[in-house]
Amino acid sequence: MSNPSSRANAKVYLVIPAGGRGERMGGGVPKQFRDFGGRPLLKATIEAFLGPEMPTLSGVSLAVPLDRMEEAKSWAFGIPTWVAEGGLSRQASVQAALSLLPDEPEATVLIHDAVRPFPPAGPVTAAIHALESWDGALLGEPSTDTLKRVDSQGRVMETVPRKAIFRAQTPQVALLGTWRRAFAWAEKTGFEATDDVSLLEALGWRVLMVPSQASNLKITTHEDWNWATECGR
Repeated sequence: MSNPSSRANAKVYLVIPAGGRGERMGGGVPKQFRDFGGRPLLKATIEAFLGPEMPTLSGVSLAVPLDRMEEAKSWAFGIPTWVAEGGLSRQASVQAALSLLPDEPEATVLIHDAVRPFPPAGPVTAAIHALESWDGALLGEPSTDTLKRVDSQGRVMETVPRKAIFRAQTPQVALLGTWRRAFAWAEKTGFEATDDVSLLEALGWRVLMVPSQASNLKITTHEDWNWATECGR
């Protein structure tokens, strides 16, 4: 589906669904808006993509809770920024943010978790380059654990070879036209997924796994938060 000849000058957009309430962290503030080194975590995540080793972004599109839209609109990154109201699910929030991007089907779009503030530049760049021959790509951490498949009673049925197992991360990457086709299909069919490239997989499109590292952490628990804030100092 990708057109290699069009990749050299393709624009790159960042999409972040941040419409959740983050209630597991407590405190009454969605975790993506909690203070992280003097600015909201979501803003810190965006700024990480603006670092000198990262691919140049042409714009950022966010989906946030309604009561946070004005705050997000006030942030200045030196590139175009669009803000949509988040949906009832992560998938709906991604689709809302995608809808605000310019109509440039050959643009590259990185879809990233709001609470992964340490995206690694090398794997991100590799995932973008993968679109020269793949329909999509994602970052993932190779499993270092021995994995067991069990039945409903907890009985161990087999040991799963870990060399073929990865923990999915973000960003997940495809052309804007690819994403829009996939999300339109999912909306029409009622297909729900826990990550974005699952839509591409369901359509039979080819997705590359790009090895990443454990530091590309999704902050979910208080322990994650403590580790991330320490590393972010």
